[in-house]
Amino acid sequence: MRVRVRENKKPSWIMVDVRIGLPVPVQPKFGAQRREQPKKDAPTLREFAPRWLDGYARANKLKPSTVNTYENIRLKLHILPALGALRLSEVDDAALQRLKGRMLELDPKTVNDVLGVLSKLLKTAIEWKEIDVMPCMIKPLRRDMNKAPRFHDFDEYEQLVESAAKEGADVLAFLLLGGEAGLRRGEIIAVEWPDIDFKRNQITVARADWEGTVGVPKGGKTRRVPMTTRLVAALQAIRHQRGRRVLIQADGCPVTKDTVRTWMRRALKLAGMPETNDIHILRHTFCSHLAMRGASARAIMVLAGHSDLTTTMRYMHLSSASVNGAIRLLEQRGSPDSPAQQRRVAPVGRTGEEARGPAPRPHRRRTGS
Repeated sequence: MRVRVRENKKPSWIMVDVRIGLPVPVQPKFGAQRREQPKKDAPTLREFAPRWLDGYARANKLKPSTVNTYENIRLKLHILPALGALRLSEVDDAALQRLKGRMLELDPKTVNDVLGVLSKLLKTAIEWKEIDVMPCMIKPLRRDMNKAPRFHDFDEYEQLVESAAKEGADVLAFLLLGGEAGLRRGEIIAVEWPDIDFKRNQITVARADWEGTVGVPKGGKTRRVPMTTRLVAALQAIRHQRGRRVLIQADGCPVTKDTVRTWMRRALKLAGMPETNDIHILRHTFCSHLAMRGASARAIMVLAGHSDLTTTMRYMHLSSASVNGAIRLLEQRGSPDSPAQQRRVAPVGRTGEEARGPAPRPHRRRTGS
């Protein structure tokens, strides 16, 4: 309590100011409830994983192939054996290092894919109030971007094309769709005749097949790829009216992943190469050959349907055209702004008559009317 007295003589009066400070009342019922409520334990990673697959991956309509990869490869094969018994809040940096230690023999890209799934799972747990903060710091491994994926060189690829032609027209068309149009396995299986434009000589890649389920291509974007002369001839050789799909089995059913794997092994065997089920090597061959022939990174990115230029740059160290072209610029003499140099160097993308510009208009003498 505080008291203050003020007195005035003319006119005569006295003022007394009394102030009393009272404590802020606390609601006993609410406070008691908070004190009595125990802190909820976070579920284990093995308990939370099925909920995450249903509530995040499937609820957000991710591609069936993506959900399958999350469930059967990233989680069951790598994450759950190493961390499944831990609660979400216990997945600390030491546990993360144990997970990395189990994947020493894997490619850095595969390790980063596993770490990416774990990161998404933990961030979803924070959104769902299962944990308060990220329990560990997940950093991807550094990758050697100068290391291109395995591909067939020019001679090997030509030998493989010759073997595929001997195996049959369907096998040849399949091989060229991968090696000269860059289609993925599911895109090759799902391509339909309306997607083939023989007038413009281009393919529209609008769908992909995974285990019989047709969805959008990887990245969710449709792309158009010009066709080589050899691919056009191969597709025209198998034109049929048996269905919408381009590749059809002998019994009239659409081809499956087992069908194209068999075709791949047969072509490799006839070419005298090791027999594998690796069909994606055709796509790597497509991108690698483009880079080696001097195509720009942007062009390869568009043709292959890469969503990130970083993916395309894995192939660009194979190209010497851009480096050689840059060095040729040093052979130009004089200032780049001088009139002589500007007349000597044609604008980029314009050559010959086009580079010199339009011819001057002839002078016409005006005559009186």
